[in-house]
Order: sequence, then C-alpha cells, then structure tokens
Amino acid sequence: MRAEELIQARQSLSPEEAALLEKRENQEWRESLEYVLKTAGPERVEALLDYLDQYLYLQGIVLGNRLSTPYLNTLPKEKEPPYPGDLELEERIANILRWNAAAMVTRANKRVDGIGGHVSTYASIAEIYEVALNHFLRGPEAGLDRDLVFFQGHSSPGIYARAFLEGRLSEADLENFRREVHPPVPEGRGLSSYPHPWLMPDFWEFPTVSMGLGPIQAIYQARFMRYLEDRGLKPKSSAKVWAFLGDGEHDEPETVGALHLAAREGLDNLIFVVNCNLQRLDGPVRGNSKIIQELERLYRGAGWNVIKVVWGSAWDRLIAKDKEGHLLRRFEALVDGESQRYAAFGGKELKERFFNTPELKALIQDLTDEELDELTKSRGGHDPQKLFAAFKAAVEHKGRPTVILARTIKGYGMGPTAMAKNVAHQVKKLSLEDLKEARDFLKIPIPDEKLPEVPYYHPGPDSPEVRYLLERRRALGGFVPERRVRFQGGLEVPKEEFFQEFYEGSGGREISTTMAFVRMLTKLLRHKGVGRLIVPIVPDEARTFGMEALIAQVGIYSPQGQLYIPVDEGTLTAYKESRQGQILEEGITEAGAMADFIAAGTAYAHWGIPTIPFFILYSMFGLQRVGDLVWAAADQRTRGFILGATAGRTTLMGEGLQHQDGQSHVYALAAPNLLAYDPAYAYELAVILEDGLRRMYEVGEDVFYYITIENENYVHPPMPEPRAEVKEGILRGLYLFRRAEGKGHRVQLLGSGPLLPEAVKAAGLLEEFGVAADVWSVTSYKALYLDALEAERERRLLGRARRPFVVERLSATEGPIVAVSDYLKALPNLIRGYLDRPFCSLGTDGFGRSDTREALRDFFEVDARHIALAALGLLVEEGKLEGEVLDRAKAAWGLELNEVPPWKR
Repeated sequence: MRAEELIQARQSLSPEEAALLEKRENQEWRESLEYVLKTAGPERVEALLDYLDQYLYLQGIVLGNRLSTPYLNTLPKEKEPPYPGDLELEERIANILRWNAAAMVTRANKRVDGIGGHVSTYASIAEIYEVALNHFLRGPEAGLDRDLVFFQGHSSPGIYARAFLEGRLSEADLENFRREVHPPVPEGRGLSSYPHPWLMPDFWEFPTVSMGLGPIQAIYQARFMRYLEDRGLKPKSSAKVWAFLGDGEHDEPETVGALHLAAREGLDNLIFVVNCNLQRLDGPVRGNSKIIQELERLYRGAGWNVIKVVWGSAWDRLIAKDKEGHLLRRFEALVDGESQRYAAFGGKELKERFFNTPELKALIQDLTDEELDELTKSRGGHDPQKLFAAFKAAVEHKGRPTVILARTIKGYGMGPTAMAKNVAHQVKKLSLEDLKEARDFLKIPIPDEKLPEVPYYHPGPDSPEVRYLLERRRALGGFVPERRVRFQGGLEVPKEEFFQEFYEGSGGREISTTMAFVRMLTKLLRHKGVGRLIVPIVPDEARTFGMEALIAQVGIYSPQGQLYIPVDEGTLTAYKESRQGQILEEGITEAGAMADFIAAGTAYAHWGIPTIPFFILYSMFGLQRVGDLVWAAADQRTRGFILGATAGRTTLMGEGLQHQDGQSHVYALAAPNLLAYDPAYAYELAVILEDGLRRMYEVGEDVFYYITIENENYVHPPMPEPRAEVKEGILRGLYLFRRAEGKGHRVQLLGSGPLLPEAVKAAGLLEEFGVAADVWSVTSYKALYLDALEAERERRLLGRARRPFVVERLSATEGPIVAVSDYLKALPNLIRGYLDRPFCSLGTDGFGRSDTREALRDFFEVDARHIALAALGLLVEEGKLEGEVLDRAKAAWGLELNEVPPWKR
C-alpha cells in the first residue's frame, strides 16, 4: 500500500480499533527490544535508539525530551525562509570588513611591535554579525524597541571596520587602534582595545572581553527589562537582548551560572549567539569531542531553545543523498580536533580522512577538488542563508530564551598562518603570503605592489556596498553599537530636610548602622519623587540585614506573581512575591545580584529611566567575590549604591575566618569612580546617601558608591557642630568628632566605622594618664588618599601649593596620630606619608576568628586599650613620657601581649 493509503486506513479506524492497534504496536516494539536486550545487551539497545533518533531527525522531527540531537542543522533546508537581502552584496561587505579589521591590527603592530589585537575572532564571526546587523539588530532610533547588544570582546576590530564603512570612524581613527594616550595620527581618535564604554562613551555600551561577564550581564539585563515593564516603569516592547560570545567562553562559570534563571523566567527577549569556531586561545576547545553537542546538552538541560547551525549549503546535496544515514553517522564520529584539520589543510585531507568508507566515498565520487575544498570551509556560521533562518526562528520563538550555536572557522579567510591553526588567536601580523591569500579569497582589489603597506580598502561613500549598509541600518533604527545617554540628570532627589531626623542621633537607643540604613531605605521607598525608582537588590540575606519588613511592604519581584500561600501569611513580615514587586531577591548568587545592580544602574543610559539600585550584600562576599563585575560596572558608568553589610573583621562576631571582612575597602581602591565610605553613625550615612543621590541622579555624575554598614549596636549621637563643616568632612573623608577638653600631652585618634566608639573609649583611658586625645572620624580613607595624590601631583607637575585635605584638617592639632580601622592596616597607612608626625596604624591583618567582639578586638589589637597603648607608645618614642608608663598602662588595663602578630597566627 502507498503511504497515503496507509494514513487513510489508520484514520478510518474507530477509537476502539485505534486503541487495539496501539496496544499491538506497543507489544511488538517491546518484544523487539526485549529480544535485542537479551541477545546483545543494553549497549545495542542504546545504539538502536540513537539510530531511530537520527532517522527521526532526518525527517525533521526533534523529540522534546532529548538533551542532544544529531550533529546537523536544527532547521533543515526545506524550512529555510527566502533570504530578504542581497547575498552577493552582503558577502562583499563582510569580506571588506574582514580585510580592514586585519589591516588595522597588522598596521598597528607594524607601527609598534606587540601592541596587540586580534585578527582571527572577527574573521570567524563576520557573517554572523552581518546577518544580524543587516536584518535584525535594532538601533537607538527604534526607541523602546531598540535592542541591547553584547559584542564578543575580541571581535572589536571588525566592529571598528564596519563603523569605518558607515562613516562613523575615519582612516585616522583606525590608525589609532590601541593608541588612546598618544594617538600617532592626531586628527583621529584613539580606539580602545575592546568594548570599553568608559573610554568610548558614545560608542560601546557593554564591556565584554573579561570572559563570562557579557553572558551573565545579558541575562540580567533581559530580566531587568521585564522588571521595568512589569512595574510600569517602561512600556512593554519587542526589544531584545543579544549576546554574541565564544564557545570557549563557556569554561567560565559566569557564562553558564545563570542559564537556569533565563529559562525559569521565560526570557524570550534574550538571544545568545555562540561563535563556535572550535578554538580557544591555545588550541581546540574540545579537541576530543564536539563543543556544539556539549553546549546543546547544557542549554537544553537548562531549558533553553537551541538552534544549531553546523553545516553550510555546500553540504545540503550530500545530506539529501544520504538515505541510509552513513554521512550522519560519520558526523557523529567527528571530533573538533579532526574538524580543525580539514579547515586548515583543505579538500585533500577531507577526502582521505573523513570520507573513509566505501559508502562515504560513493557520496563524493562526482565532486571536484575545488568542491571538496569548498566543503572544508562550508560551515553554518559562514552561510548567511542558514544564519538568517536561525535568527528569524530565534526572534519568533516564544516562551523561552534561545541560543544559536553557529559553527565557524577561526581565522576564516586569513591565509595559511592563521586560518584554523592553533596559533590563530595570537596572530597579530599577517605575512605577505597570508596577505596575498587573504586578498584573493576575499576578492579585495589591491595590487601586489601595495600589499606590503597593508592598505585599508574603502569602496567609496556612494558605492553599492556602503549605500546598502547604510540603508539597512536606517531601516533598523540607526547604528549599532552606539551609546546614547537618555537621562542626563535633573531628578528631584531628597534634600537635607528629608534626612534631618537621622542627623539627630538614636535618642539614647543602641542601634547598628545597618538598622539605620534600613530605616532610611524604608523612608526612601515612600518618597514621592524617587520611591518607585529605587531597586533594592539582596542575594538571600534580607532577614540577616533586618529587611524582612520591606519584603511585606514592597514585595519581591516575580514574573509569575505568588502561586502559593506563604507559611507566614497574616504576619507583618509575610513573604510576598508579586509581579509588581520592587525587591530583586536573587538567592545565593552575588554575581547574579551584581549583574542586577549593573542593569539597574545603567538603565538611565539605555532606557532613560534613572532607577536607583541599592545592592545590599554580605560584605565578605562582595567586592572580593564579584570584583571583576565591579570593574565592569565602573567601565560602563553604572550608578547606584553597594552596601557591604555585616562588615568589618571584628564587628561580625562568631562567624569566623571566611565571613569576617577586613579587606573590602582595600579592594574598593581599584575602581577609580567607586566612592568608598565606612560610616560610624546614622548621620554620617545620611549625609553620604543624600550627596550620592544628588551627584548621580540630580547632577548626573558617572560614579557609584561602596558603603560598609555593620550589625553592632551602640548609641548614635547627634551630628556635631558646626554641621556644615562636619558634612564637608564626612564627604571628603575626615572630620573632628570630639575635641579633648583636658590639658597635658596631646594625641590625635582617628577611628572609622564601628571602631570609632573604641577610639572614644581610648580617649577616656588616656585621660587617666594625663593625655588629652582629640577623636576624629575617618569616613573614607580612599577619599583622603585620592585627594592627597591629587594635591601631590598638582605640586609636582603644576606648581600649586595646595595641601591635602587630611593635612589641612590636622595641621592645627598637636601630637602623634593613631589611626584604627576594622580593615587592613594598609588602609590607614594610605595617608601616613602625607603627615609630618609619628603615626601608628592599627588594623585587622590576618584571618578572622570565631569569638566575641571583645575577644576579637583584643586578638587583632584594635580595642580601646590597644589604641590608648599605641598613643602612649608614640609619646614615649617622642620623649614626652617615660617608658615605665607603658608597663603601668598594661597592668591597669589587663593587657597581655603576644609576641607573634595576629597575621601569623
């Protein structure tokens, strides 16, 4: 019977007959499997099931419960839509861009050997970008439908080459690639090595070259886009987030660590495009297996929609001829190291090693050597027709994020030195032989005599190539990448009167700076002007920080709402999830929460929505754990507040070695636009928050804040007078908290954060020995240090006589200085060299311990007794006191000193 007759016969069955037939089919299949299992074992059963999977795949059927599919294109040729563009013209454009990108890197390294750059990554991804940029990626003129695009970091030369054809960059600009400080061509601008918004604020939007940071940021940008829409801060739109990344980049945990979030929240506004050129920096990504198959299992397992683009059109005829599945089985046996050889050595190698059975040889018996060579280069990631089908399917897919796995050749078209060779990533200059081969392959009209100059090629502003390229970008909403800051400042932020209540102290109650912060945040959330713009971000520690009431007040964001009744329903601190929830509660992932912070802190630029992130984290797991993301946040001009809670080495008692933070303020020194503060009292914190909101959201400064807050309770006094001077000191890093009234030898005690009260106690101990101690609050050693550096530079280079702020404030005082911090001694020592008197730095160098605060401060030698003893010691060294005073003080204060320092114990 013909197939049509069989189908008709089956459809004519009654329900009872159909059920009986299915029962008989089940029995026959089971009996067949039982026979194979008993006679050949489970391995043969598995092979048969794989064979059936392959057969189904050839029929265009992919079973939904499979983690991997055969090593073929997900979309068969018959499902490819017509190509909407001019394929020939787009190929010419891609080839011109390849040439100019390679020329730019080569010329830069001829000018200065070792200046660096990468030729091979862009050579592998050119067609992927061109299909995306000509037909899918929407630019800034698309308004709220514009796309956010994370470019593969090492491909930056190709993006510059495209901007050159678009007229956005000149040849002089290209000549200044990687020469930003002293551009060799003065009429051009310096071009940064990789995507860096800090250095090219009108061009790049996202820094991506630190592997893994682009993918995780892209996921949280897509989720934050939904957050803005669900909360009514942004109208719903068709905007998407695209991330172009490398296959080797998946070795980074940040690349894969948040894939489940994207699937769980149904982020169909997110598309990853993986440039699978099969090579990392040193060699094959997976030489002994197939990275595309591995990534397919990874993404399918995480719940993503996966589209593979493995083979180019030259393979279509062979795949269609392969009725028995011989070619498919050979594809399954292929490993990436072998695949790399064919791209490197051409059709002869393919014919001898790949088509290695009589059945496979029969498939290619009518192919010429040129056609075999074409097969070695015919990969899906270099085939615009295949890529367009994949992109279109990805854009139209609903309900899940999509990843496109596109197989390419590293160094495609770049000559024998670079193409598919292990050294491809390191190639900075092309030999004359490479240039000739690349020119011929890319069809660039440059004569032999000009090749040694490695000239750029521009077909002219009125050429078909440039007109086409510009027309496509106009149709899609303008140039990509382009950074347009849509919010320049001017937000009405809370002023001094809003924070006034916190200037008055705690009224005799003992509170922590964390409690003070939560009160301020609660009040800010109710503020008519900025309340709805505030984005609290917590990585599963809200209850630790005393924020549980906020959960009930504003809710945790969940795109599904709350599908259950919480166990604490009816209480004031009930766990509340909502689609309009304001808190981003990310679970145990500081990296994910930091990516949230970046998304919220850059929304002012991407969407013109000045959301104000407050990222509250366990300080030990903050800058130490997410330092790379903090650096990326600084690069892309993120704004907002990072609150390092439970901070300090001795403040968080009992937690021990891996939880007690004594170093985050040292890490905070690294990012130039990160302001770091360690407040002791509520009024200090209020002044810092007030000024931060003003600077970032009213003035529009590209800064962000790191503020440590602690869980130690003590009485918070009112702000001292004169308040204007104190406020200036808080913001600049130092102010006089208490002047000693007594007479006698004087010392200056500098305290920070929770150790400021210890300095106050130390002043009382010193009175017993006739020593008058002024107490200063140091709110920011970083601010004092940078100001001193600037003053020193002004004196050295500009001939100005300005004194550093710390010197100016302390100049009218007498006596040696003891500076105590709950952080490394390196922090107070930052200002030591600028002061012309004896100086002692006390800090918490060493591993943390589990014990009480009193015991910890004794162990690290930072309590009031040690502060006072250090002050007496400096006076003894100056000859102002006799040495016996130290023995008397130790006895009076019960100090037993250990000869081995804390950092060696």
